[in-house]
Amino acid sequence: MRDNNERRLLAENGVIMLDNAVYALDGWGGDYQMALDAQPQLVTTLNQGIPAFLAQIVDPVVLEVVLQPLRIADVAGGEVMKGDWLSQSMLMPLAESAGHVVTYGDYDMGGTVDFNVEWVSRQPWHYQTIKRTGEKQIGHWGLAAIDANARMDTSVAQTFNRIRNRSYAYGVLGLQNYGILNDPSLSTPIVPNTKAGGGTSWANATAIEIYNDVLKLFTALQVQMGGNLTRNDELVLALSPEKEAALSNVSPFNVPTRTTLMENFPGLRIEPVPEYDTAAGQVMQLIVPQWDGQQTVWTAFTEKMRAHPVVQELSAWSQKFSGGTWGSIIRRPIAVKQMLGI
Repeated sequence: MRDNNERRLLAENGVIMLDNAVYALDGWGGDYQMALDAQPQLVTTLNQGIPAFLAQIVDPVVLEVVLQPLRIADVAGGEVMKGDWLSQSMLMPLAESAGHVVTYGDYDMGGTVDFNVEWVSRQPWHYQTIKRTGEKQIGHWGLAAIDANARMDTSVAQTFNRIRNRSYAYGVLGLQNYGILNDPSLSTPIVPNTKAGGGTSWANATAIEIYNDVLKLFTALQVQMGGNLTRNDELVLALSPEKEAALSNVSPFNVPTRTTLMENFPGLRIEPVPEYDTAAGQVMQLIVPQWDGQQTVWTAFTEKMRAHPVVQELSAWSQKFSGGTWGSIIRRPIAVKQMLGI
């Protein structure tokens, strides 16, 4: 037992002893049967501290995966809605004026004018998907602060946007539904100039060689349009992002190809589109987006998304979503010229 003086001395140095505590008596230290400061082995399982999850946090900020951009509609100047989910086909009239004259005479009844209309047909493709969510599934995701229902809705929108964009590029097999890259009304692609380093690719092309390829494409488009086109008209140059980056190559005068193009074609708009890197090679298109107030290309849909009724199951919900696409409708094929192999 500690006396009062000893306890007071210990307390002044920060050591607090209980009044009724017995810590060790004289003579206990030599009694091995009373040596209680050691134990030969643990009864409990050896561990390394606390459970790992107690030192783990979950970041509340959800990081979105970067997906390929959807830019085909930008080439056309935006999307348009034609019909609805009940539409099965579309007929588009193409009118052409006709007539002839004869030498004038007071009593002569010669000469006549007329017109002709051709009907161009296209078919839509209607598609669907199903969203299913379970009661327990939503609860489990909620434990991680993930809104499963909202994430499902985002997936529906992303899926529909991507399939529609793909149809704008390539159309739908088996239907009168074509893309901006494979419409059968398009003229045969021209070939780029041969480069000083060999081949036609822009991989090792100089700024002048790249400019000359674009100039060659413009000249072919000008001829195709029967001389209507001038370099001051509005134009869209569509190519892959990789080849769009090549427009930054500089000439011996330290002038980028892009700058030279903009100076010579003041109405030019450049659109980098991933789909222009095709299985057949790198494609570049030069398009007159509007002529006589009419749009050259329609990237058209029937309905972007129709949400059908939610069906209540025993412990789950399901919902159908549908949409439709006409692909890319090239209304003036003569206003589009393409080059393959850049």
